[in-house]
Amino acid sequence: MSATDEKISINVTIDISPITLQTIVENAKKIVGADEKGVYRVDTAEKVNEMVSAFLTKYDFDEYAKNIDNYKR
Repeated sequence: MSATDEKISINVTIDISPITLQTIVENAKKIVGADEKGVYRVDTAEKVNEMVSAFLTKYDFDEYAKNIDNYKR
């Protein structure tokens, strides 16, 4: 694995809309389905993590971070 393929986990606070969070929760529940008691067993925080990480990879956050114009002053 090259250095550019390595990933580290960090804990951050991000701002997303309530509608986005609701959508992630609803879709995650659809994917896992309810158990025999009608309970959905899904870690929605981890699902948000997966979604944001996939988005950052898909839209090349590495390149975005390299551009100094993307930093607030």
